[in-house]
Amino acid sequence: MHGSTVVFFHAYPDDEAIFTGLTMRRLADAGARVVLATATSGDLGEPLVPLDPGESVVERRQRELELACLELGVSRLALFGFRDSGMPGWADNVHPNALAVARRGTLARRLADLCVEEGAAALVHYDNHGIYGHPDHVAVHLVGRLAARLAGITAYEATVDREHLHIAHQTADGDHLVHGANRTQPTPYGRVTVEIPLAVAADEATLAAKRRAMAAHASQIAPEDLELVGFGDVYGLEWYLRDGPAGVVDQLGNVHAIV
Repeated sequence: MHGSTVVFFHAYPDDEAIFTGLTMRRLADAGARVVLATATSGDLGEPLVPLDPGESVVERRQRELELACLELGVSRLALFGFRDSGMPGWADNVHPNALAVARRGTLARRLADLCVEEGAAALVHYDNHGIYGHPDHVAVHLVGRLAARLAGITAYEATVDREHLHIAHQTADGDHLVHGANRTQPTPYGRVTVEIPLAVAADEATLAAKRRAMAAHASQIAPEDLELVGFGDVYGLEWYLRDGPAGVVDQLGNVHAIV
């Protein structure tokens, strides 16, 4: 995959590791250039650990994001700097700098320009539910879909297979983080298996890299979420819909599964 570039567009610091970490690491290991654009600073995320004196949530989450990028083989990190919009119904939804109210055409052009500048073969964003219904995740889908079409490249829409995760729950001692995130949303998370054309599987090394990248986000991901028995059953696959012809991410296929 030398010479290929894939741009990933995510809502918050930590989404890249949770939903696409295997894919990013496998692309990097295959010689592709991996570029990450993160839409918001995640400034409304409640920290699970004490911050350093004088440190803000934004500063902590950016530092964690940079550490995760090292684990996932990211060559370039672009921070778009929008504000976390909060949960549905919060006043933060209509803050002037909130992602949920950003001018989508302008933001899509900015993302498309990044793809063109990088010579990207594909753009990864979210499915039309934003995976689990959060307003900022839905905004990422809308912006990402338009940006890919403006740039004339294939879009891969990250999702999760809720049937697979239901089965995985039977063998693991905990749930995928998407379960907790979806509890306050009115829509179901992810897709059923038959709707998903592509899954990317882990091998031992890429699963370990994903776990380390998730652990880097210590202010948002608790240690018990990483130590659960059956971690590979829950996090060892990443799923995608596709808008456009088969491209570079399809080349990863479903090989080397350890789940």
